[in-house]
Amino acid sequence: MITEYTKMPPSHRLLRLFEDSPPVIPFLTAGFPSRSVFVDAAKAAYDAGAGALEIGMPFSDPLADGPAIQYSSQVALGNGIDLADVLKLTERVRKAIPIPLILMGYLNPIVQMGMDRFARAAAEAGASGTIIPDCPIEEASDWVRASKGSGLANIFLIAPTSPNDRITRIDRHSTVFSYCVSVTGVTGARRDFAGATRQYLRRVRTVAKKPFVVGFGISQPEHIKSLKGLADGFVVGSALVNILKDTAKSRGASEVGRAIRRLVAAT
Repeated sequence: MITEYTKMPPSHRLLRLFEDSPPVIPFLTAGFPSRSVFVDAAKAAYDAGAGALEIGMPFSDPLADGPAIQYSSQVALGNGIDLADVLKLTERVRKAIPIPLILMGYLNPIVQMGMDRFARAAAEAGASGTIIPDCPIEEASDWVRASKGSGLANIFLIAPTSPNDRITRIDRHSTVFSYCVSVTGVTGARRDFAGATRQYLRRVRTVAKKPFVVGFGISQPEHIKSLKGLADGFVVGSALVNILKDTAKSRGASEVGRAIRRLVAAT
């Protein structure tokens, strides 16, 4: 099954993501809390029903991320994880699980490596697409060219403050789906979601022609239940990072799997 899956063009792997129930998409920082636990957590997430996996590329100044994911980046960088290691870990995960892998990170390391070189290496490692928060559509032409050349999908962010005409452009530029940021701010687990968030997602639904997922703050099954029908998928990140931070390494992966299983059941 994995061999057949890897023969598909990278971005095409994402086309199946929305065929059944809304997917739960876990975020895990590459190399956090260690290389082996990261890989085991990825496997546990897949076994628990995750529809895709978002792999964080550690960076020293992650402007869109809150304290939990910032902490995971610092630990991973302290473990010696660089972009080459991220790609090696992506390849290890790709060989183990047959779901789309989405690399999430910042533009500076990609530019340092070279956009074309990174795009080729990411596709060869098994990534299906990327999320680059500090690469807005107005400045993305070089990256779009490089990523398209290697078959990678581009997933751009929609914010609650985005006017309808901008949502239309983001929807058009995103290859398969876009990513709705649930709040104006950084990542981090939240207690609940205000009615304004639901109103915002309803507005996106009236404008966007492609599917969209929602993230930034989802951590409980109740969050998914409250937003069900308003988005096509759900991203959970900080809650999983906190599990890996607060749980003994020997149990971290299994606890991630348990959390994902509860979230998947809510869809």
